[in-house]
Amino acid sequence: MSEVVPAPVVKRPEWTRQLKNPVVAVYAALVLVLIVGSVLVGVRGGVLLDQGGILNILTRSTALGLVAIGQTMVILTGKLDLSVAYLAGLCSLIAAETMAGKESMILPAVLLTIACAAGVGLVNGLVVTKLKVNAFIATLGTGLVIRGYLEHNYEGPAGEVPRVFQHLGYDRIGPVPVSALLMFGLAVLAWWFLARTRPGYHVYAVGGDEEVARFSGIRHDRTVITVHVLCAVAAGLAGLFLASRLGSGSPWVGIDGGYDLESIAAVVLGGTILAGGRGGVAGTIGGVLILATLDTIFDDLGMNSFFKDVVRGVVLIVAVALYARRRRATR
Repeated sequence: MSEVVPAPVVKRPEWTRQLKNPVVAVYAALVLVLIVGSVLVGVRGGVLLDQGGILNILTRSTALGLVAIGQTMVILTGKLDLSVAYLAGLCSLIAAETMAGKESMILPAVLLTIACAAGVGLVNGLVVTKLKVNAFIATLGTGLVIRGYLEHNYEGPAGEVPRVFQHLGYDRIGPVPVSALLMFGLAVLAWWFLARTRPGYHVYAVGGDEEVARFSGIRHDRTVITVHVLCAVAAGLAGLFLASRLGSGSPWVGIDGGYDLESIAAVVLGGTILAGGRGGVAGTIGGVLILATLDTIFDDLGMNSFFKDVVRGVVLIVAVALYARRRRATR
């Protein structure tokens, strides 16, 4: 009998194995978007990555990034928060009306804004855990309550932010806005919380399997309430930033920015799965930068809003499909 020679094992290149990591994949996609965008903008006679372009991308990333960091923690537990856009607008009003143009009121306004945001997050968490309402419905309901309050009490911008507070929204170090540095700092803090602390481990455990987490002695309700509070505080910080940019509070600044669905899109682009238990803030920041870069490219090319939404939707669907295919292949 002739000896059967086994087929040679073909090793995949190292870079293909690295791309299976969702964080590596999202930043590889970001680099690709930057290259393609630079070419397209260059054909039109512009420059995407000059100082103005970098400043534009990072400024667009700040508010969305702040909201998406909080949204990541909620999604890691298998929940969603749809109240963040309305909450960001409400917090911008609380901050601006409390400051009333007075520098001496900046600190009280910031503390009051964060406290109010945390209160909304606490309500969301309690409704989800104690009343057993689905997080989608609970946070949507909270958002509609806030919307009703805003519609009844405001017809436009209100309050006034002192000039010194506006430095938060406009100062920069080279091409990097100070507010973007603060956003990246919050991302590092969130990463540390999720990766290096016991409560962060509980977030992944609850998202991975609630029943197993309960049997392991993890306090499920406390974990869910905590992430909802942290998510709301992140939305409150976004409201503070938006107030510093606008010079006043605006009831619809969060809705106009689409920070509810945009933040979910950024989290999903970053590789965090909606079922919970897998993902992280590092990938989310990559997703935020991709969305901000796409917006900047579209503006430089003069594209209409309909085409922007179509492309963003296609990018999101393709990204989720690729992640799902990779997960099936690794099983």
